[in-house]
Amino acid sequence: MKMANKCCSASDQVIHMGWVNERLQGEDSPQLYTFKFLALKGSSFYIFSTPPVSTLDWIRAEKTYNLCEVLFKIHKLWLNNDCWLQANLYLGIHQDYELEDQRPYCFSVVVGRGKSHYFNVELGSELAIWEKSFQRAIFLEVQRTGSKTFMCTWQGESLCFTLDFAVGFTCFDNKTKKILWRFKFSQLKGSSDDGKTRVKLLFQNIETKQIETKELEFQDLTAVLNCIHSFIAAKVASVDPSFIDSQFIARKYTYSN
Repeated sequence: MKMANKCCSASDQVIHMGWVNERLQGEDSPQLYTFKFLALKGSSFYIFSTPPVSTLDWIRAEKTYNLCEVLFKIHKLWLNNDCWLQANLYLGIHQDYELEDQRPYCFSVVVGRGKSHYFNVELGSELAIWEKSFQRAIFLEVQRTGSKTFMCTWQGESLCFTLDFAVGFTCFDNKTKKILWRFKFSQLKGSSDDGKTRVKLLFQNIETKQIETKELEFQDLTAVLNCIHSFIAAKVASVDPSFIDSQFIARKYTYSN
């Protein structure tokens, strides 16, 4: 990490990297897991079969995902970190995730189009480090990025949906740039989706106190929901300067190995 970071700008530093076991999905193989090398660097989450050594290796990763558009989940543990719990509650994300087999210390990373990667580590302390590292990397990336815009449709019209760390949610006409509606993150009171392309966002009007429903359709709904989760969690975390060093979900396992 130190060697890699010497060649990187401040915005492209490696937060954490290391070996994990990835569970093979949908393959007819007696081998359930395979070794993978993961890295959190700059704006991206990388999956390698072998560790990156040179600068060119970083563009040869098996998979690369934008950190704002992934969701980190620990399995069979109750989520109790206030910032991430609040973001989960906004989006209706269940708090308890089942283990896929008998291995402990498992986590998954949900990526675009409903896909996910399921990982296992050997020690509880490793799980705690990955949790903290993902949350820190996503928090820093949201702050660096500032805003993310997705194409969507609303009431039959092709529009742009923007998440802005300072402003909140904005929906505007792609051609005229006219703002159709805008809400702060604190005004989001809930959401529901069809698991495919459509999501309903429930906002509270500050003046009338009434709930307004905005139904949007996206090509990659999972990426958008993950991004909303990331921005809300980062917004909540920004209120607490000690967030990055606070107690995390898996921390209780750190000293139990």
